[in-house]
Amino acid sequence: MALKTTNIKTMQTYYILMAAMFVLAVVVFIALFFFKAGYGYLSSSNWGPKISNKLAWVIMESPSFIFMALYVADYLISGRETGNDKAVLLVMSGFFLVHYFQRAFVFPFLMRGKSEMPVVIMAMGMVFNSLNAYFIGSWLFEYAPAGKYAADWFSSPQFIIGGLLFLSGMLINLDSDYVIRHLRKPGDTRHYIPKKGLYKYVTSANYFGELTEWVGYAILTWSPAGLLFAVWTFANLAPRSKSLTEKYEQEFGDEYRELKKKNLIPFIW
Repeated sequence: MALKTTNIKTMQTYYILMAAMFVLAVVVFIALFFFKAGYGYLSSSNWGPKISNKLAWVIMESPSFIFMALYVADYLISGRETGNDKAVLLVMSGFFLVHYFQRAFVFPFLMRGKSEMPVVIMAMGMVFNSLNAYFIGSWLFEYAPAGKYAADWFSSPQFIIGGLLFLSGMLINLDSDYVIRHLRKPGDTRHYIPKKGLYKYVTSANYFGELTEWVGYAILTWSPAGLLFAVWTFANLAPRSKSLTEKYEQEFGDEYRELKKKNLIPFIW
């Protein structure tokens, strides 16, 4: 009985933390319209010491991969039953791991140039990624209701629609990163307007791809943890997309305005 009570208290703490993160997402969403995160094209000296952008991305993104991998390893080694189908849990965690393997251990080494990221932004990213892995990993392997992810989940509308959205978002993200990397030749430091792929329609096609991924993940897991990540993704990327549009308009003027791009979501906003 004591163990059961402890589990209930732990689950209550989990949901309280999740609720707090939802509230914090709203605060961050509003704040980022006034305080521009100073990295990438919006880089500034107002955020303190900086380190190599490549190193910062590895340090910032790798906790998500490492912590989820630990959840999976613990689940497999312990052999414990969760009341859900093992294959379903492994595939859903696999989506997450593939994304973060690419973001932590592939994407940084494809970057060109010698740009830097403020340490404070890297640290905030580490905290967020660690918490996100905790929420999703705990949901999949501890708190998801028994039987929710039975073997027939693979044929459910949620998994099919969400999976297609996730994979589509990943392809958009990869293609958009490729476009950005090839805007200029080695040694060229000028800025150019990206116009290929979904950059025809939005300022931040790469962010649209990432948002699509995590909306898809929220659907394919049909979980509060997945929803929280999708909300946080929008809260973080929507204001930044608007700031990037303003930056391009400031640098390129009417040349950029005449393209009539949306900020983040094609044809909508």
